[in-house]
Amino acid sequence: MIQKSKRVEAFGTTIFHEINLLAAEYGAVNLGQGKPDFDGPEPVIEGAVAALRDSAHNQYADGRGLEALRIAIAQHEDSFYARQLDPDQEIIVTVGATEAIFAAILGLTDPGDEIIVFEPFYDSYVPNILMAGGIPRYCPLHPPAWDFDPDQLRSLFNAKTRAIVVNTPHNPSGKVFSPDELALIAELCLGHDVTIITDEVYEHIVFDEAVHTSMAQIPGVQDRTLRISSLGKTFNVTGWKIGWATGPAELVAGVQRARQFMSFAVAHPLQVGAVQALQLPASYYEALAAMYQAKRDRLVNALQQANLKPATPAGSYFVMADFSAVYEDDDKAFAQWLIREAGVASIPPTVFYSPPNQHIVSKQARFAFCKSDATLDEAAARLQALGQRI
Repeated sequence: MIQKSKRVEAFGTTIFHEINLLAAEYGAVNLGQGKPDFDGPEPVIEGAVAALRDSAHNQYADGRGLEALRIAIAQHEDSFYARQLDPDQEIIVTVGATEAIFAAILGLTDPGDEIIVFEPFYDSYVPNILMAGGIPRYCPLHPPAWDFDPDQLRSLFNAKTRAIVVNTPHNPSGKVFSPDELALIAELCLGHDVTIITDEVYEHIVFDEAVHTSMAQIPGVQDRTLRISSLGKTFNVTGWKIGWATGPAELVAGVQRARQFMSFAVAHPLQVGAVQALQLPASYYEALAAMYQAKRDRLVNALQQANLKPATPAGSYFVMADFSAVYEDDDKAFAQWLIREAGVASIPPTVFYSPPNQHIVSKQARFAFCKSDATLDEAAARLQALGQRI
C-alpha cells in the first residue's frame, strides 16, 4: 500500500491554513498570520525589479549567497552587534529563516540528540527536530509576563542535550529576553557543551525601553552561537523568503552542508534587493520600531475595549490576549467563534505548546498587528461592536 512516510504522518494541516480558510469564508479581518498588508521600502523593491531586468541576475547565485549580500550582512552585524564576521566563512544566505533553522538542526545535531525549545514555539521548530530524529525538550513561558522557571530550564540540560533554540524578540508572546536570562542560558550551555541556535527575525521591532540583546553578544558563547535572522520582518517583504545564518565557520559549514541539498541557492534578483535593504540608513530602523509601536498601541486598545486582556508586548508584531472574561471554551473554539461572531481572525496558541503544557494558554489568543492602520481600525470597530453585545 502506497502511503506517506512515518516522519510526516503526525503533521496535519497548519493552523494558519485552517484559520485563513475560515477567515476568507466569513470575510473576517485577518489578524492571524504575521503577514503585512503593506509593501516594503520602494528602493528595495526597485532594486529587485532592476535585477530582474538584468540577465546576469536571472541565473543561479553563489550557493552561499550573493557576495554583495554576505558583505552587507557582515556590515549589519558589525553596526548593530559589534561582530566582525568573515563573509566567506561565517555567513550563509538561506530561503528565509525557516530554512536556516531546519538546516541548522539537520547540520548541527544527530538523531537521538535532545534539543531544548521554549514554548510557545514558532511552529516549524518541533517538526524540524522530529524530522531530524532529535528529541524536543520543552521549557514553558508563563503569561502574562511570559517568564520561565530557571530551575525548570536547568533540569532540562543533561549529557544528551546538543542544542537549544532561543527566539528573541519572541513569537508569539512578544517577550524580549533580558540580558540576565540570556546569561543564564549561556552559563548552562557552557556547562553542558551545548550549541545555541538563535532566531532573531524580530531584532529591530522592539518597543518602549526594551533593548534587543543577541546571544552572540553574551561573553563566552560566541563560539557556540549560530544567529539567524531574515529580511522579511524588518523590511515587510515576507514573500521574498530571504534569511541568513551567521556565526563561527564550523557552525555555518554545518548549516551549509545540510541546506545545499534543500534549495542550493536563493532567488538571485531578490538578493540584489536585499542588498539595497541592508544599505538603508539607521533612521529606517528607528522609524520601523516607532511605526510598529503605534500599531501595537492601536491593537492593544482595541482588545481592551472588547473586554479582552492583552499583555503589552515588548517586541515582535504580535499581541497575546486573555479571553476568559468573554468566552468559556478553549482557544481553538474561541478563534472560530471570534471569526463567526466578530469577523476578526486570531491564532489559537496551544498549537505552539507541547500537549502537557497546552493548558497554560488555553484561554489566550494571538493577534498580529503588522497591518495597515485602516485594517487595524476595521478590526477595532468589529471588536468594539462585539464587546458591546456581550
